Amino acid sequence: MHFQILKLILWSRAGHSPRIVEFEPGMVNVISGASKTGKSAVIPIIDYCLASGKCSIPVGTIRDACSWFGIVIETIEGQKLLARREPGEARQTGDMFVLEGDTVEAPEHSPDKNTTAEIVKRMLDKLAGLSQLGLNPDSEVARVSFRDLIAFTFQPQYIVANPMVLFFNADTSEHRDKLKAIFPYVLDALTPEMLAARWEMDRLNRELRRKEASLAAARTAVRAWQTETQAWLRNAVEFGLLPSDTQIPTEWNEVVDLLRRATGANTRAAFATIESIQPTIERLQALRQLESDAAGKLAEQRHRLNEIQRLLTSSQAYGSAIRIQRDRLNVASWLKARADDAGDVLVALGDGGRDKLDTLTEALAGIDVQLRTQPTMSDTFDKERLRLREEVESATANLIAVRQEIALLEQQSEQVRALTYRQDRIERFIGRLEQALVSFDRSEEGSLFADEVSLLRTRIEELRGIYSETQVQRKTQNALRQIETFAAAIIPNLDAEWPNAPIQLMVNDLTIKVIHTDREDYLWEIGSGANWLAYHVAITLALQRFFIEGPHSVPGMLIYDQPSQVYFPRGFDTAGGETRVGRTRDEDIAAVRKVFEAIASEIVRGKGQLQAIVLDHAGDDVWGEIEGVVLAQEWRGDEKLVPPHWLVSSP
Repeated sequence: MHFQILKLILWSRAGHSPRIVEFEPGMVNVISGASKTGKSAVIPIIDYCLASGKCSIPVGTIRDACSWFGIVIETIEGQKLLARREPGEARQTGDMFVLEGDTVEAPEHSPDKNTTAEIVKRMLDKLAGLSQLGLNPDSEVARVSFRDLIAFTFQPQYIVANPMVLFFNADTSEHRDKLKAIFPYVLDALTPEMLAARWEMDRLNRELRRKEASLAAARTAVRAWQTETQAWLRNAVEFGLLPSDTQIPTEWNEVVDLLRRATGANTRAAFATIESIQPTIERLQALRQLESDAAGKLAEQRHRLNEIQRLLTSSQAYGSAIRIQRDRLNVASWLKARADDAGDVLVALGDGGRDKLDTLTEALAGIDVQLRTQPTMSDTFDKERLRLREEVESATANLIAVRQEIALLEQQSEQVRALTYRQDRIERFIGRLEQALVSFDRSEEGSLFADEVSLLRTRIEELRGIYSETQVQRKTQNALRQIETFAAAIIPNLDAEWPNAPIQLMVNDLTIKVIHTDREDYLWEIGSGANWLAYHVAITLALQRFFIEGPHSVPGMLIYDQPSQVYFPRGFDTAGGETRVGRTRDEDIAAVRKVFEAIASEIVRGKGQLQAIVLDHAGDDVWGEIEGVVLAQEWRGDEKLVPPHWLVSSP
């Protein structure tokens, strides 16, 4: 990927003109300087401007003096200025400024936010042509991002000669796992086309499993149904769907044809309809109303008859009581007859009793009147009772007739319900039969369902021609062998202890293994910082050679910080005489020069497709007159990344 840094920009909090460090594309750009001049802040600043998740720019002088940081990059789309605000006390900030064009100039004053870090990440992903799909549909491994590719471009001071860590950010388990997962993609063993095929295969396999399960279920149901076809045919005959003299065949195809005929039989003529049963329903409703009215009338008439009967009973009881009184008062008539006879002994005995006797006689006369009227009242009630009894008998007969008709119609309605139930049974039978035939059709070879399964299998096989795990592993191993070959050609040009020993790049361990005739040693098992540095430089250069040989997403850029530290840990200016036992200063300088020569050789080979930035104490007496190496800036004395006058006036 054509991605090279043209400028590194710092904006002052105090309003000074921006500090601009320029780099040449397609060259080894050296920033040579003493300690504490800001060299080791260059990689964190560039990383921060490339939308890193945290700000690793050293706190103190640089962050106190600067308000914004920025870089100008050269891409196939032109130049882009990516600037990001200093986060202050926060871990990071998403405030960013982007300026694009054929050429861009840095603003004189601190820029204002016009985008966010997340948007810049998406822009860089698009610029790198990365797939938006995750690496594995079956796992939670996220898709490859531009930020992941930075692991192959930066070699900060704590990594450039580290025996335990070979790649940038691979010192945390999260980044290590992600880096191992994306390695096939980085090595072009897993292309975006293959990744798309992998996701499509996953989708088609899920669809295939679903359809195969449905097809298997249909075939199982058909096999179970085949054992019941005799009963199905007998039911069809019973329901009148097939003639009663139908002979049940033994050939399966004939059985199926016969069952298909049953599903096509016309059964509607035998079915009861709403129109046919509606009059019965209406008559039943009318009869139930008549029954209710007749029952009510009968109850009323019975009540009146009972009342008449009670009146007659009361009248008879009343007449009997009057007769008893009359019989008791008859003595008054006899006494009065005696009283009228003056010679009667009783009259002679009584004194003043005639008035009382007259009273009794009058009472007797009143009772006689009541007795004469009693028969007339009884006769009247008897007539009414007879009339009501006739009406009750008539109402009872009417109610019985209505109920008999209701019972008859209800019996007919039961027959209708039975006929309707038979209709429902026939329809359900036909429905089950049709479903069974559909399942049979689906399960047959050559059916639409089976054809869909066959097409899915064919499509999956076609996609396997694009993607397969075996293919990815094979291409990954081929790419690793090629990178190892490149590294084997570079190592003899460095200060390695075993320049001719083959190496293996171990993706699962993210390190290298040196292969001897009698043993194999991991990087962390090898002694000497010179060896660690040599293998770091060789592997990173070999990877970049592999990347630029074909269109690739990894930026064509390498940044090394302090590669000479293994030879001059306190810097060149403080070293004197022999730097290590058995080695002279000149030998160590020659070893450092080999590093610059190896880097420059790959830059020249890349013909403008690769850029390197080396941040080191070494001056041009070490790397001078090497083809492809230029001095970007020299920071010594008052010349530093942050100008001294910024510190005087900064808050």
